[in-house]
Amino acid sequence: MEVVRSQRKSLVSTGVGSTLPLYRSAPPLEVRLEDFELYAIDRLRVLKGISDALSRGKKPDEMEKLVLDLWKTNMRHQHSSELLNKDIISHFVLRLVYCRTEELRKWFLSIETTLFRYRFRDEPSEIQRALMAEFDLPYKAVTTAEYESVKEKLNQIARSIGQPITTDAIYYKVPFEEVPELVAGRRVFIQKGNAYIAMNQVVSLVITQFRSHLSKALVLTNRKWTSMIREQEKDRLVPIIEALSTSYLGPDYSQPREHAEISLKDIDQIAKSSFPLCMHHLFEKLREDHHLKHGGRMQLGLFLKGVGLKLDDALAFWRAEFSRKVGAERFDKEYAYSIRHNYGKEGKRTDYTPYSCQKIISSTPGVGDHHGCPYRHFSEENLRAALTRMRVGNPALEDVIDKVRNRHYQLACTLTFEAVHGSSCDAGVNHPNQYYNDSQRILESQEEV
Repeated sequence: MEVVRSQRKSLVSTGVGSTLPLYRSAPPLEVRLEDFELYAIDRLRVLKGISDALSRGKKPDEMEKLVLDLWKTNMRHQHSSELLNKDIISHFVLRLVYCRTEELRKWFLSIETTLFRYRFRDEPSEIQRALMAEFDLPYKAVTTAEYESVKEKLNQIARSIGQPITTDAIYYKVPFEEVPELVAGRRVFIQKGNAYIAMNQVVSLVITQFRSHLSKALVLTNRKWTSMIREQEKDRLVPIIEALSTSYLGPDYSQPREHAEISLKDIDQIAKSSFPLCMHHLFEKLREDHHLKHGGRMQLGLFLKGVGLKLDDALAFWRAEFSRKVGAERFDKEYAYSIRHNYGKEGKRTDYTPYSCQKIISSTPGVGDHHGCPYRHFSEENLRAALTRMRVGNPALEDVIDKVRNRHYQLACTLTFEAVHGSSCDAGVNHPNQYYNDSQRILESQEEV
């Protein structure tokens, strides 16, 4: 797959008469640089939606609807003939993005496999059989005579798991160890070491093959990335690739919500009631030490800008704290410029955007730093203490800690929000300013009652 800046030529569609490609090898497509990034972002919205739903323990039937809805919403194209190409291109771009570390590969492998599972299940049976043939699975359908000999047993299993019983059912006979999830769930009939797999269960076989192929492909892609691609594309593709794995895909919080401003006299109370833990911690440390290193100043400063702290108030706020440590004169010389810069009043006049959860989680605070994501960077003891100060009690506290242990940091923050506010947050927390806005809406609605 070659990325070009010029007008794209007609793309060659691949597949098996299906809208579900197997991603065996990168196709000979020429892709505009704009599409390279935009297609990847659209697919990433799907993958992150799946990841969030899995973290929240959605049931299989809920997952199936959610996955298909996410796909239809985000993977559209104005030209229907381009849908398959968009699918293929976006997969291979994200394969580049997520091949680079073991942690990234593990996440991508898990979520892409889940996506493939539900898309495969949505295909008609004839397409499923064609896809099985593409995988070269050495299994043949059970003959009519053999089916008749075990039909009663198969119907018993079907009834026990709520599957419809049909007279033209197709079954495959496979070694039972190749479908452990079906055996563990007692969802198949086993005889003489073989499991009889209904057509609507063959996804278990196909997924094993898909996952194995993709896992190997990610390792090979990583080798190409480190040995060749990273150096060859360092000025063009590398910045896009490196940014995509931590990109924020939600609303823009560079400006506060309409009519929202915070005043200096209210800031302590607002911090206590509506700041997420990452910002609450920075705010406490600033009040305690009267200083923050650069990373902390950027993370907290842009957040405060996004929630409605005006430039003059921001300068007064930071000056009041820093002057107690370094003096007002040094503050004006060394620190005031960067605050004006964040508000687009210095340098390139860029209106900087508050940091997203992904950016904060991916940061690497050093000794003496207080920025980053507490759910990722705090010890369990310090995290428990911080959450207790935010009035998160049991059993919610244990649920949060459990999510942290499994590295679901944004879900841990979501559970914290729900515990503090006594209100659900189905969309999940993806941005500190989203946390603040949702908190303020809940508190305002309570005041109106």
